[in-house]
Amino acid sequence: MSATKILAAAAVLACLSGGAALAADVTGVWLSASGETKVRIAPCGGSLCGTVVWAKGDPKDTENPDAGKQSRPVQGIQMLWGLKPTGKAEEYGGKLYNYKDGKTYDGKMSLSSADKLKLSGCVLGGVICKSQSWSRSK
Repeated sequence: MSATKILAAAAVLACLSGGAALAADVTGVWLSASGETKVRIAPCGGSLCGTVVWAKGDPKDTENPDAGKQSRPVQGIQMLWGLKPTGKAEEYGGKLYNYKDGKTYDGKMSLSSADKLKLSGCVLGGVICKSQSWSRSK
């Protein structure tokens, strides 16, 4: 096989494997199930974090247990952090903050498809969980 054919085959293989990795990428901007927020998921330190980059109607963090934070806008809040692979395919575990009830939950995040993200917030060591599906924002 000539060097040109080997290089061409390697380039095709690199493009195919790069496309597969991109399809499974959780980073980017996601629209919450309610449509009230958009969250950018990006690397931070050795994990992934999610920061609210848009919030409908400019809500405040009124339920935050820290009274000093109750007047801050929801936009700019880091609501996902410490997300690291759990060992299961395409699943990450970390912390999720829900500004609507002011509570922080142990959580999991996984891709349902390239454009759907499932988030679950749990209490009692994962015994009781609530889940929702987010859509990749265009």
